[in-house]
Amino acid sequence: MDSTDFLNSENDIAGRMEAATLADTPRPMADAATPRYTPFEPVRQVAKAKDETAEKIRMDFEEFIERFDPSTMQDQDLGRSSQAVSTPYLQQLKMLSNYDGHTLFIDYHDLDMYDHVLAGAIEDQYYRFQPYLRRAIQNLTWKHNPAYSYINTTMGENATVRPSGSMSREFSVAFYNVPAYEGIRDLRMSRLGKLMSISGTVTRTSEVRPELLYGTFTCKDCGGVMHNVEQQFKYTEPLMCQSPTCGNRTNWDLNIEQSKFIDWQRVRIQENPNEIPTGSMPRTMDVILRGEVVEKAKAGDKARFTGMLIVVPDVSQLRGAGTSVQTERETQDRNRGRDGFTNQGITGLKALGVGDLTYKLAFLGGMVQATDSKGDISIDRDPENQDEERQKFLDSLQQQEIDELRDMVNLEGQIYNKLALSIAPAVFGHHTVKQGLLLQMMGGVHKTTPEGINLRGDINVCIVGDPSTSKSQFLKYVCGFLPRTVYTSGKASSAAGLTASVVKDEETGEFTIEAGALMLADNGICAIDEFDKMDLKDQVAIHEAMEQQTISIAKAGIQATLNARTSILAAANPVNGRYNKKLTLRQNVAMSPPIMSRFDLFFVVLDECDETTDYQIARHIVNVHRFRDEALQPQYSTEQVQRYIQYARTFKPKLSPEAMRLLSEKYRDLRQMDSQGSGKSSYRITVRQLESMIRLSEALARVHCTDIVSAASRKTLIQL
Repeated sequence: MDSTDFLNSENDIAGRMEAATLADTPRPMADAATPRYTPFEPVRQVAKAKDETAEKIRMDFEEFIERFDPSTMQDQDLGRSSQAVSTPYLQQLKMLSNYDGHTLFIDYHDLDMYDHVLAGAIEDQYYRFQPYLRRAIQNLTWKHNPAYSYINTTMGENATVRPSGSMSREFSVAFYNVPAYEGIRDLRMSRLGKLMSISGTVTRTSEVRPELLYGTFTCKDCGGVMHNVEQQFKYTEPLMCQSPTCGNRTNWDLNIEQSKFIDWQRVRIQENPNEIPTGSMPRTMDVILRGEVVEKAKAGDKARFTGMLIVVPDVSQLRGAGTSVQTERETQDRNRGRDGFTNQGITGLKALGVGDLTYKLAFLGGMVQATDSKGDISIDRDPENQDEERQKFLDSLQQQEIDELRDMVNLEGQIYNKLALSIAPAVFGHHTVKQGLLLQMMGGVHKTTPEGINLRGDINVCIVGDPSTSKSQFLKYVCGFLPRTVYTSGKASSAAGLTASVVKDEETGEFTIEAGALMLADNGICAIDEFDKMDLKDQVAIHEAMEQQTISIAKAGIQATLNARTSILAAANPVNGRYNKKLTLRQNVAMSPPIMSRFDLFFVVLDECDETTDYQIARHIVNVHRFRDEALQPQYSTEQVQRYIQYARTFKPKLSPEAMRLLSEKYRDLRQMDSQGSGKSSYRITVRQLESMIRLSEALARVHCTDIVSAASRKTLIQL
């Protein structure tokens, strides 16, 4: 119905109403006190306008789900016919009831390949067509799986009739691999309501709460019920009761049993470091997650969110200090005069005609994907089923990559040195330091005692040396090589910034925990430069994180123990600027003995004058500046080393009897040498050093992709 027809129908109705009133109303008598009126006949309601374009989109989308066949599309591109019919999205729709799901995940490339016009319309006006896409999923579910269409109902033999008193199940659609990508800094109002993707680092996550999606309200005056009142990002009540004899606008009761709720979570993401302009602060944005995608992102993850940009009220701007929005509005209403205005004169910019900026941008995410620009390598915790995880990783590789990985594994004794030479190829020499970094990235095996105590498998490394010895270059390389790595400086970091801080939420006013560097690097590596410049109280804060791999907080009524399962890679300068060989390591480094005992490896890098070495270093640096990447010829590329490390971490090596006996003897000898004062150790040998040797042996066994730690692993027992 267009606008002209709509106006004509309204005029026709108004004319008939006036005629009926004049015809049925008697003329007033001279002695009549009050005129009499008779009610007129009820008027036919105006039909709701339909969005024909949206309905066409819904039907085309239903056709896509039922008929899309990837093999058929490929055969059409190649000019051949296919007899087999496979509908992956229809099969996915039928399988939703098996795992109690309500979200259909669709690859945008498939939709674009099937119907380019349909894909473009959904991408350009996603906010407009999203309700119709959800309705398409409901229609197809009722058609192919009617028993799963309603909540808390049992379908009998007659599955074509809707059960009485039932409530329909809400479904949603999630797209991924959407080509439209925008940075957080580039989001503008022109992108409002369009389907696109953003990415960033998750810094804070809220708890999962129920969100009212469609409310059912009961009128307190007449008892009438209004169903499916859509909530517009806030608590929305009906405007007016539908009963003709009731004019209620404010007295409503929410019927929780017949209302529809959905899981809700708010995630705060921060701009990626490579997208921050020089001299600018990183931007942040709130991402709203609903349904099955909640708890898919945690603090420290680099994720890609697909959805649309929306505008929501900025609650933090509405509320004052120590007050809530409701109490502030009541106070304002109480101060109003009879004429509707306050009697205290003009106050604030709003009274002067300036609009308040009480709205902000948010992103409504429908899909969450872990992403990282540094590669696909993952250094997560040890898998429970290593064989299954290993086969899953091999299935994700191409045949050429599997052949390269097989050749690297078959090298056996040579692979350790070749992998070490491939780490940080821009740094000349320091072969021992590169071997230690390789063992740190491999890591040991995490264990749990029968009492439930976790024994860490992460390896902590500290590089101590003279200035200009490439210490910071090693830290930067590791941060660019692995995901979930955080780089920070010791002097510019506080104890709360490294561990965790308790902050007040600007919307709810409650205290929440904001992750620090060690929490953001969970299951990764935290690189701390200028470790010796860190204050002593800040060093004490990471004692628990380095050994127990947890962070305990007892502040502002919050008492929690958080995970910080991370490896520490630290770089420190000597006390007097240059390393003094006449002094011990403890005397050269401004660290407390408890901190030093928590490091598994210490590397001392000296800047010594040698004619041959200096010439080789100078020649290497000049070639790097002149030829760039052509001057670097490592044994293996970065992608090959990443794939090898990810494959090697699927092994969980165990100590052999010979290795156990050898480690026990070496530990006994080190303790005897330390007690007699004849050893070269810089600090007292404790059980922590024995555990360090076990972790290093397990890491070397992973380098050779074996499940047994043999006695040959004694080569990794670097003097601490």
